[in-house]
Amino acid sequence: MSVAWLVRALVGLLPALCFLGALLLLDSYKLVRLRMVVAMIVAGGALAGMCYLINLAVINTGQVDFENYSRFGAPLVEESIKSVVVLVLIRTRRIGFLVDASVLGYAVGAGFATVENLYYLSTLTDPHMAVWIVRGFGTAILHGGVQAIFAALVLANADQRDGKLDARSILPPLALAVVIHSAFNQFVLPPIQETLLVLASIPPLMLWVFMRSEKGVRGWIGSGFDADTELIELLDSGSFSESHAGKYLFALRERFPGEVVADLLCYLRLYVELALRAKGILMMREHGIETVISDDVREKLEEMRYLERSIGPTALRTLQPLMPMSRRDLWQLYMLGS
Repeated sequence: MSVAWLVRALVGLLPALCFLGALLLLDSYKLVRLRMVVAMIVAGGALAGMCYLINLAVINTGQVDFENYSRFGAPLVEESIKSVVVLVLIRTRRIGFLVDASVLGYAVGAGFATVENLYYLSTLTDPHMAVWIVRGFGTAILHGGVQAIFAALVLANADQRDGKLDARSILPPLALAVVIHSAFNQFVLPPIQETLLVLASIPPLMLWVFMRSEKGVRGWIGSGFDADTELIELLDSGSFSESHAGKYLFALRERFPGEVVADLLCYLRLYVELALRAKGILMMREHGIETVISDDVREKLEEMRYLERSIGPTALRTLQPLMPMSRRDLWQLYMLGS
């Protein structure tokens, strides 16, 4: 291993990963855990290998010109396959805000770019240093940034559609990701100038998303904390049965057995207690205080899962008027259990 090879490796691999580290430091609420970021880097690297095999198979058919395929076909294949990981994270409520969407989307793209650049390091023989500057500061940042943009836009679309993750939420951001990637591969500008354009656009855009999302998190915590506190105080008071919520809950005895209604009341209390705990943890993280999720929280989560199985989905849906069940509200329970 020569010094020149090591320098090329550092220039090709470090910029994207260093920027990812900077994003983690900017996440004041620590919405994304390091192990999740590492998992996304690994997933992105695995997808790079998959895309290599697909691209190679298409090119080897002889029906596609390599240059045209690299400009139009490869961006479509690569962005479509990378997007699957982000969509799974959103669908399974592992992403709650634009901050963690951007970080995890970027991590997938950074992992993809890392494996791609490792491949070129092993196959290219003594390329000019400018090649690695373009690949490290241009192509790698582009892979991460485009996937971060896709993740943020899909999440924003889903929020506007009451959490629905359908074609209308996914296809426009995916088309934008493919267009940006394809435009970079056209090399209309000299490679160094394209690299400067990437550096001048993607990092500032992601920083702007971070600032907007931090305000959103702060507002959600504040309003949600007040609402959860009001409900838990009502549950603890002796007048709950006389409140609108209490009358609604006890009216369900006409539709469900008494033990199911009792389980619904227990479930509601557990949900509100855990929601308050989750928001409290985020508030402490904002001030740099890291907290350990205690065993009693995990016991309550397990009790909630037991009640969900016991109550059944039909009866659970009747609680929606009493407690928030948005994507973010469900995400906070995942955060406690992770």
